Amino acid sequence: MTIPDFDPGDTPGYIYERMADHIAARINAGELPPHKPLPAERRLAQEYGVSLGTARRATELLRERGLVVTLRSKGTFVADRREETYGF
Repeated sequence: MTIPDFDPGDTPGYIYERMADHIAARINAGELPPHKPLPAERRLAQEYGVSLGTARRATELLRERGLVVTLRSKGTFVADRREETYGF
């Protein structure tokens, strides 16, 4: 699966939503596998060319979608959605 480049462009909407959608596509493509840490929010902000607040909001949205899990003092990790579906 090919993941298109992130391009916030001039289309209406919030950049954090497009960023979260792009990271979700990376997760679904296996580029960010289950149980592996998501890059730190500062690194994501730098990688995507956005503010730290935008990266934080994108991470929060991914958490709300159940795609990542944040463990205090440990970091944010890609969730294994198979565990939720099958109870493994």
